[in-house]
Amino acid sequence: MTIAHRALHLAARPDGDPKDSDFELRSGTLPAVQEGELRIATKFISIDPAMRVWMSEAKSYWPPVGLGDVMRASAIGEVMESKHPKFPVGMWVNGMLGVQDGLVSDGKGLRAFNPKLLPDPAWAMSIFGGTGLTAYFGLKEIGQPKAGETLVVSAASGAVGSAVVQIGKVLGMRVVGIAGGAEKCAYVTGELGADAAIDYKNEDVGKALKQHCPDGIDVYFDNVGGEILDAVLKRLRLKARIVLCGGISQYNVIGDVRGPVNYLSLISARARMEGFVIIDYLHRSDEAVAELGAWTQAGKIKSKLDLIDGLENFPTALRRVYSGANFGKQLVRL
Repeated sequence: MTIAHRALHLAARPDGDPKDSDFELRSGTLPAVQEGELRIATKFISIDPAMRVWMSEAKSYWPPVGLGDVMRASAIGEVMESKHPKFPVGMWVNGMLGVQDGLVSDGKGLRAFNPKLLPDPAWAMSIFGGTGLTAYFGLKEIGQPKAGETLVVSAASGAVGSAVVQIGKVLGMRVVGIAGGAEKCAYVTGELGADAAIDYKNEDVGKALKQHCPDGIDVYFDNVGGEILDAVLKRLRLKARIVLCGGISQYNVIGDVRGPVNYLSLISARARMEGFVIIDYLHRSDEAVAELGAWTQAGKIKSKLDLIDGLENFPTALRRVYSGANFGKQLVRL
């Protein structure tokens, strides 16, 4: 049986924002499934800010995507054909499946899940995927949160940020979210339960932080870098912790990346600023999924999905993340 296959390959390294011409959509057929292999039909592809780094030649925790290679992406799919003892037909799996509508795999790196146990199968890419794990381990392990402390979260309406806001509230923190636009800020305080929200598009972030964090900031979960990180550095409390999760404001910058100007505040506050990558915690994913699952069942954790249909619209979905046009976890649905 011949199975048609489409995949998006990296055609050029982006200069600034990724363009449609940086990718090439190729059609072909999948190889036959051999013993110990399975065929997966992709259902949802995760759009993650780190993709811009993967497309460049910059040194990172993963090697760059090679020119001509299928674009790297985390995704979920359904097993359609199997000669693998651990992955029967009908099972759903997630892993680094790539930007393609299907693939034949040997099963390495795949994680099985039951979509019937989730509010939506796509939650395997949000709260119960890399997004939720990043929020959980970044805040708990690097942020070392304590009840009553003040937590500030940038990109608070986004995939990781919205999860951090909710986890912070579950842990008894006072949470201030930073987001772009009145609608997103209303979502941060209304749906997610943050104590306050700052609209970075229409407010002076420094002045707003002074208003909403009069006693300073204990934990800052940074998803954006740049000027917002600098504004936070000026408001740190003694022994504050900054979780460096991402720097989306700098990913498409042409030339030198803007580093923090106010980093000397770390000295006077005796504060700590630490980067982390979720791959260092994947061996503990069951721990996070169990606790996130309990909070979800209790109605304490929600997930907002932003869906774009069609493999060919991957570049559009990717640009939405960098421009801030997305609202929630950005996914491509096939």
